[in-house]
Amino acid sequence: MPSWKRLIRFESTDGKTLRGEPILPSPDFDVGTTTEETRLKAKVIEVANNDIFDPATKVTDQEVTVKKLLGPVTTDEVPIIRCIGLNFIKHIQEGGRTLPPYPSTFIKANTCLNDHGAPIVIPKLAQDNQADYEGELCFIISKDALNVSEADAYKYVGGYLCGNDVSSRKLQRDPKLAGTVPQWNFSKGFDTYAPLGPQIVSTEVVPDPSKLYLKTIVNGDVRQSETIDDLCFKIHTIVSYCSQGTTLKKGTVIMTGTPSGVGYAMKEPQFLKPGDVVEVNINAIGTLRNTVEYA
Repeated sequence: MPSWKRLIRFESTDGKTLRGEPILPSPDFDVGTTTEETRLKAKVIEVANNDIFDPATKVTDQEVTVKKLLGPVTTDEVPIIRCIGLNFIKHIQEGGRTLPPYPSTFIKANTCLNDHGAPIVIPKLAQDNQADYEGELCFIISKDALNVSEADAYKYVGGYLCGNDVSSRKLQRDPKLAGTVPQWNFSKGFDTYAPLGPQIVSTEVVPDPSKLYLKTIVNGDVRQSETIDDLCFKIHTIVSYCSQGTTLKKGTVIMTGTPSGVGYAMKEPQFLKPGDVVEVNINAIGTLRNTVEYA
């Protein structure tokens, strides 16, 4: 378990980019709402060996003021993003499918990583009514994991954060573009297509992720609203399954899947467009907020 309970990455009022443990003004304060005006305080975290999970990494007594909140991790710290598709029971049923016997997995490169507050940039080939949101609970691996049992799985979970598995639906699903079967890696793998944040919350703060509740809000409209307990494959199963014969390197982020309510499945499909604001909120973690731009 890390020395910190909550970890943010931010620009301080003196222009430095730092890691810190936020000093919450109230127990229910949403870290994702932090702005320069809120003047959130944080205790500086001294990161040892460029590793937030290193035993020597420590929370200091030095307090600074947050000017701008960033994403909690960088591409240098995340070797890969592993994703679970079709993992919320109602979302599986939404697509007319039966529950799968094993997790469906795909990957996003770490170049997809995007900060809290940064724009999701839709490239030209994906601007034809394709871009969609997928709010997700994510977790980060705190030490290399190989052939892990379900009983030991939580020993490898460093903490939880919100994520958005941004997807380009035509490239994913249209046979003329995706081929004879839907494909995920290319259609979900563009730069900025994996915003993460607003903080990492340790397993000490969230001992039971099934009690978390996820909401995705687009331009103030709640599109997704579901308890994490609706996951078909729980976190301990995901860690164990994905680590069989494959080393999950420290820093790997795993996106656990999205609930029902995605844009393409609406009665009148709604896709992301420039100027849209997408928020993924999970209680105890906060709100990940990103705008949308066209390249």
